[in-house]
Amino acid sequence: MTNTLSRREVLAAGFGAVVLPSTLSAQPAQKPAEFKIGVTTFLSGPASVFGVPSRRACEMLIDQINAAGGIAGVPVRAIFVDEGPGTDHLVGEIRRLVQSEGVNAIFQSISSGSCLACTPLSRELSKVNLLWDCGTQRIFEEARYEYSFRTQGYATPEVLAPLLYLLRTKPNIRTVAVINQDYAWGRDSWEIWKTAMDALKPGVRVVAEMFPRFGSTDFSTEITRLLALRPDVVYSTSWGGELVTFIRQATERRLHERTTFVLPVAEASLQILGRSMPEGHIIGARGDHWNNHPAPRDPAAFNAFVNAYRQRFNEYPIYPCHHMAQAVWALKAALEKAVAAKSGGWPSDAELAAAFRGLTFPTPTSTITLREDGQGLEDQIVGLSSFNDRFPFAVPKDMRLYPPAQVSAPVGQKSTDWLKTLTPALIESAGRSI
Repeated sequence: MTNTLSRREVLAAGFGAVVLPSTLSAQPAQKPAEFKIGVTTFLSGPASVFGVPSRRACEMLIDQINAAGGIAGVPVRAIFVDEGPGTDHLVGEIRRLVQSEGVNAIFQSISSGSCLACTPLSRELSKVNLLWDCGTQRIFEEARYEYSFRTQGYATPEVLAPLLYLLRTKPNIRTVAVINQDYAWGRDSWEIWKTAMDALKPGVRVVAEMFPRFGSTDFSTEITRLLALRPDVVYSTSWGGELVTFIRQATERRLHERTTFVLPVAEASLQILGRSMPEGHIIGARGDHWNNHPAPRDPAAFNAFVNAYRQRFNEYPIYPCHHMAQAVWALKAALEKAVAAKSGGWPSDAELAAAFRGLTFPTPTSTITLREDGQGLEDQIVGLSSFNDRFPFAVPKDMRLYPPAQVSAPVGQKSTDWLKTLTPALIESAGRSI
């Protein structure tokens, strides 16, 4: 029987003015034939060194999930979009993914600029939007979103943890120089570092602030200046080919023998650098994603993920692979939670979004909790670059793990305001050796 009565017919039948036909009220969500994810990542341009491995990780995990029966009995399919053409293009592509492709969720993006431009679309489109890699602290500090969540850490803990490690291991530093790429990430990460450093160790002198053009291939001028200034520390959140080029050119001129490098995002470049990465410098991974993690939460799951990726792609997974995996695992946990809450029924978009808020989900290395503001809390591991017989590239030693609660701005506070309240006592109290 179909219910197609008009409102006039309903009233004439004596049901009363407040009773409407079911076709005019909310319909229960229907279980889809497949769960489609729109995934934005760099598939071209310099950042494809992050984007292509992350796509591979996504495809590998979806293959594994589907081989095991899907999520809540529904197979998963990813539709990939290239971030490379820019934010205007990406905004249009996300609308297309929802309105034309009918995706059930969005995973976006690597670039902080992409996330700032596209996250507001989650309000307009009412679709779950998982920020799987971008680091900008501004997303959840400047606005609130009902459908958007970040399934990993963010810039503040990713910069603060290496700074705390430096000040603990080298408490007598007096001078620092920065060489960062000249765009939002390079500038913002330096602001976080400088604000925290001024609070934790007042009096450290900044001897140079250098922001080479994005895409630079020659750092001889900057290296010459650094050799002359002889800073105790050279801080850089550069990544990809530019970090590789800078390290190679700097070590050729033995800069690494006269200063300590602090490289919060070095992990993704270490396989390319191989033995040309100098030992004894501070390296980070935007999380706890080290291939030589000494104490993963689930060693079997960790080894299974790393080995499956190596066997399929002939390389170790880098941190963007782990970040993509975290988004996949968070989606699985939230969707299963939402289905269980409906006793096996399929959740609406709003019900699925509600399942993410406050969600705690496991990863092979730890667990991640999504705060009430949508921000994920993720451990940070920092260590000194070193070599061993197991890996043909640098991995950390003398590692220290920083729990996210110690290095993340509280809900409702802006990072730059919170960092100003830090005291030197945090240097010794934060983190633990692993």
